[in-house]
Amino acid sequence: MPADALAATPFSTLTPDSLLDAVEGIGLRPDGRLLALNSYENRVYQVYMEEGAPRVVKFYRAGRWSDAAILEEHAFSTELAAAELPVVAPLSIDGWTLHHHGDLRFAVFPRQGGRAPEFDRSETREWMGRFIGRIHAIGETRAFSERGEINLHSFGEEPRDYLHHGRFLPPDLAAVYFGVVAQALDGVRRCYDRAGDVARLRLHGDCHVGNVLWVEEGKGHGPWFVDFDDSRMGPAAQDLWMLLSGPREEQSRQLADVLAGYEDFHDFDTRELHLVEALRTLRLIHYAGWLARRWDDPAFPSAFPWFNTTRYWEERILELREQIALMQEPPLWAA
Repeated sequence: MPADALAATPFSTLTPDSLLDAVEGIGLRPDGRLLALNSYENRVYQVYMEEGAPRVVKFYRAGRWSDAAILEEHAFSTELAAAELPVVAPLSIDGWTLHHHGDLRFAVFPRQGGRAPEFDRSETREWMGRFIGRIHAIGETRAFSERGEINLHSFGEEPRDYLHHGRFLPPDLAAVYFGVVAQALDGVRRCYDRAGDVARLRLHGDCHVGNVLWVEEGKGHGPWFVDFDDSRMGPAAQDLWMLLSGPREEQSRQLADVLAGYEDFHDFDTRELHLVEALRTLRLIHYAGWLARRWDDPAFPSAFPWFNTTRYWEERILELREQIALMQEPPLWAA
């Protein structure tokens, strides 16, 4: 099937039978039991084996990443795991981490248990900061060549243009939304200008609570980082700001905890604090574009029924206006 057809009909060939055939084709012996895990960009399953622990199998969305880009992500997480960081890296089977079955591409991971971290605890935030600092200390040693960068164009201008050309917005809100986006992107540019030429390094890229598992006891006690699928080049602040929430004073306390751990292993350039609200703004624009791009995937309308309603766009306009105001304030500071 041509690549453009695969991208338009993602996972149309992924059935329980083809999934089991794919796993058996690389020498594993599933017992037939499957459990779909929460994932929309890709399809992820816990696959039970005839012997031993279950495996987690991720099937990659066609048309998103090239094989080379996926392998670059795998190499990064494998490098982190080799440095004894708590990262769930893909298993190498017969020397390969990326496998093919017909038009399907997939990887196999060990199953990692755990619960959501309690980010409201100071010691948890400091612990998280230490491990992110260690990730960044390794991430800065070389650059990605295939995975691109989180910046104003990739997370702001490009999704804005997709939304505009696709005519997703109601006619009575389109001019307002794109006008506010233009103001927001001007604010992002000013934040980047104030920050100056900050370093770019290999990042987790999507370091939120859903991508961290907390293990209570044993050798792996603490946070485990999963799903490096959004890993890109970018400023260190990208992996820190998603740990912050609540009123500004509370975010300042949270940031102080995170940086107390982070700077045990990696210096943080405080100029990047000018980017916190800018990166938050870019994520809002990128997220709307991501939902629009995936709307032809049958999983999305059922999972996000509120998308593309009048109320949805009205709320996005209000969010962006709030961000415009926040980007005009002095940067967040660790209290």
